[in-house]
Amino acid sequence: MKNRKRLINLVIGPVLLVLSLIFLPQGVFSETASKAAVGTVAWMAYWWITAPVDFAVTAFLPIAVNAFIKMADMSAVISNYSSETIMLLLGASILTVSWEKTGLDKRIAAKCLSLIGSNLRLQIAFWFFLSFILSSVLPNAVVCATITPIAYSMLKYVGEGDIANSHKGSMILITIAYAAGVGGLATPLGGAMNLITVDYIQQLTGEEYMYTSWVIRFLPIILVLVASNVIFLVLKVKKTDRIGISKEYFKQQYKELPKVSKEEALSFVLFVVATVASFTRQFYQNALPGLKPAYVFIICAIISFLITYKDGKRLMVWKSVQTKIVWELIYIFAGGLAAGTLINNSGAGEEIGKAVANTGLSGGFGTVLVIVILTIVLSDVTSNTATAAVSIPIVISIINGIGKNPIPYIYIASIGVNLSYMLPTSIRAIPVGYGLRPKFMMKHGAVLTLIVIVLMSVLGYFLLKYWPAFSTV
Repeated sequence: MKNRKRLINLVIGPVLLVLSLIFLPQGVFSETASKAAVGTVAWMAYWWITAPVDFAVTAFLPIAVNAFIKMADMSAVISNYSSETIMLLLGASILTVSWEKTGLDKRIAAKCLSLIGSNLRLQIAFWFFLSFILSSVLPNAVVCATITPIAYSMLKYVGEGDIANSHKGSMILITIAYAAGVGGLATPLGGAMNLITVDYIQQLTGEEYMYTSWVIRFLPIILVLVASNVIFLVLKVKKTDRIGISKEYFKQQYKELPKVSKEEALSFVLFVVATVASFTRQFYQNALPGLKPAYVFIICAIISFLITYKDGKRLMVWKSVQTKIVWELIYIFAGGLAAGTLINNSGAGEEIGKAVANTGLSGGFGTVLVIVILTIVLSDVTSNTATAAVSIPIVISIINGIGKNPIPYIYIASIGVNLSYMLPTSIRAIPVGYGLRPKFMMKHGAVLTLIVIVLMSVLGYFLLKYWPAFSTV
């Protein structure tokens, strides 16, 4: 029966592609390429959720399907598998291998547990606010890529390292990804998607946009998002749920750890240097324009192979290191980026936007609801940056067409551009790479998506109607 179910799921995937090619309306999708792009994403989503093959295998579907039905230039598709973000994830993964070899992972885990305690609700709140605060001023991919392995080390230490079969571990890792998305909306520095939005606002007004204006106008939105996300996540676990034993126990465990070795200290320093350099890029980007966060992590990863023990034996040897790198994480992330390339380069994203524009929107609550839904759904199947590039100009065209001020609608669109919860694309691929099941993400993400759509649509319309400053820059 199990094999039969797997076979059925295997077949349904490509069938979704065929059905998309046949039945997607010609009036919306004018080209075979755009239909195929939607079908490929549907195929990937289904296989990621039902898992008839390994998640990383599904991530290569954009290349395979594009070879038969050209939706985008193949070089553009393949480049996603060696992008800057992929290099960042590879570098971070290599550095965390040194943690395991030196025992640094246990030391970090014991320290985190001795500070926070083992109550799961407190743990969720801690990781949420840490990721949220950092991602409000830093790229959310960097935040998620650096915070997730730290949390994973802690989970392994307390016996929750099998994330696929650990509800507690899954909740903590999914919290980090969700919080990084919410934090990205708090300031324009949260990611490239916000800078794209700022650029469009400046084009509309002909004036420089002040970042403080963004923070002020999005503050009520952020407060509601943080409250709703945290409440949703903590209610998914019981009050009595714990990871490990008591806080005092972990304090004692930390005290009993051996003295920090030279190799352990160097492993820690390399990761800190890479993280701090990534988080402070604005201070040296003019002097070293090529030293982006991805390359800082790769450089530090290379240096980690130079560390030796007192007897001259090397700490890191590629033959053993390559077996511990989280390759699945890297390929899942790349597959999500490639799916976004298919949607955008095939014209599917633009055609969906145009179809929405032709629905007779009048600028009221219905318009706000459609904009929120459209941007959140697009963010789930492509990157946040790509969603901003596609959706913001469409929103401007729609609102200009009905003779209203586009500024508040651009703000509303930015909400959905930053938020996505269901599919293992963009930063949500990172916890999946550490074992989180996409089915788990879809199950919880679908509910949270509905909650957020309702809350943000109502709040967005309220701000549009009753807060004059929300319609200004």
